[in-house]
Amino acid sequence: MDALVLKSTGSWYQVETLDGAILEARIRGKFRLVEKDISNPIAVGDLVRIEEDPNFADTAQIVEIYNRKNYIIRKSNKLSSKRQILASNLDLGLMVASLVAPSTSRGFIDRFLACCEAYHIPAAIFFNKTDLLEDDGIELSVEMSKEYSDLGYTTFVGSATTGHGANELKAFLFNKTTLLAGHSGVGKSTLLNKLYPESLAKVGAISETHLKGKHTTTFAQMYVIDKTRIIDTPGIRDFGLVDIVRQELAHTFPEFRHHMSACKFNDCLHINEPECAVKNAVEQHTINPERYYSYLSMYHNEDSFN
Repeated sequence: MDALVLKSTGSWYQVETLDGAILEARIRGKFRLVEKDISNPIAVGDLVRIEEDPNFADTAQIVEIYNRKNYIIRKSNKLSSKRQILASNLDLGLMVASLVAPSTSRGFIDRFLACCEAYHIPAAIFFNKTDLLEDDGIELSVEMSKEYSDLGYTTFVGSATTGHGANELKAFLFNKTTLLAGHSGVGKSTLLNKLYPESLAKVGAISETHLKGKHTTTFAQMYVIDKTRIIDTPGIRDFGLVDIVRQELAHTFPEFRHHMSACKFNDCLHINEPECAVKNAVEQHTINPERYYSYLSMYHNEDSFN
């Protein structure tokens, strides 16, 4: 029987069968990891094959993991060389950002987008908390939204508190498996409770404490609402580009890709090389200098490539 992994609690997993039954499951024996530095063999979003557990009533054993179409991965912790798959089989990565209380830095947004590009996951941004902004702040949110939209990302501007922009976002998320990301306190829980108040009431409204990561789990949890799947990953506070090397970083910036073929050197890193088409585009503001500064910050930061 096939099932979808909804939640991990360490050695036990919560899975949903194709007919909608929710079961507790565990791994049968030990899964052989293809990559030795991966800490968890099963991730939320995995499609698996299960069988009845002969040792526990109303439980199942996971006996096979099907191939993943993509995944998000990070280091297990700063001191570990192990990597952890946070979620798999994603249709979208959604960044909830805000210009106030707390302010989401452009660098954080750009790192998230680069991470999604690296793992071939479409990305979107919801600029939240417009209800707390003055006119100039709302104008800046709209400007940033247009800037990222021009790069090919889907963007929204609104307020989780008032519900402005919520209907458009809800329609966009329909029938997708979405990874939710953003700083603590940016309004992820408020947004989800606004989008799906009746559905979330059945499983318990998501609390701000939960999304601030004050609990100890570092695993993700999926909420299935009709045909929409939202994956909450409370452990994400940063996005290290685990599977990418410095020489490939520029490829995660879509606006760079339009100019890279015109660089003098095929292995141009777009930093100090002469006749660099990317740097020329930055100087002419064809590429936003702020985005280029994000690239430089990621390139020179050792933590980016853990």
